[in-house]
Amino acid sequence: MSKVVLDVSMSLDGFTAGPNVRAEEPMGDGGERLHEWMAGGGPDARVFEEVNAMVGATVIGRRTFDLGLRPWGGTPWPGVPSFVVTHRTREDLLGDNGGTFAFDGLEAAVRRAKDAAGDKDVLVMGADVAGQLLAAGLLDEVFLHLAPVVLGQGTSVFAGHVGELVPQGEAVAGVATHRRYRVR
Repeated sequence: MSKVVLDVSMSLDGFTAGPNVRAEEPMGDGGERLHEWMAGGGPDARVFEEVNAMVGATVIGRRTFDLGLRPWGGTPWPGVPSFVVTHRTREDLLGDNGGTFAFDGLEAAVRRAKDAAGDKDVLVMGADVAGQLLAAGLLDEVFLHLAPVVLGQGTSVFAGHVGELVPQGEAVAGVATHRRYRVR
């Protein structure tokens, strides 16, 4: 059975994107530094491969979709179905890389993503939708990648939401520190 997993890179001061998120800088000013670990070797490369291997579908916030479509050139993972959480539904959109975007409400998007993922996991993209999933009891795990970056301001994940995370397994240290948590 697939799990709904927030896979998120975060700065040491708790931000998942830098300030001034906009079309020209979808991760905000300095936010791309949160993902530099993905280009590394050793433990970081193994974690990156693990993340890529677990993706069966994604659930994406509408703003993340709007900002990410151009740089992704299609769905975030080629050929992987993506479900955009929105109140403004529309017809499905076939991405240039073979993946399809479907537009639906929160619970329907999660249900459809889990069906599409099969025995792989549903990865969550977007701080706002992550908070909605946590509040609705629909988030199963958080896979946190703590990057050695201080942004000073930006987008917080789970802003205004309360939850409890239970560590799973051992942390993996590379350029970033990687840790899985089960949502209780």
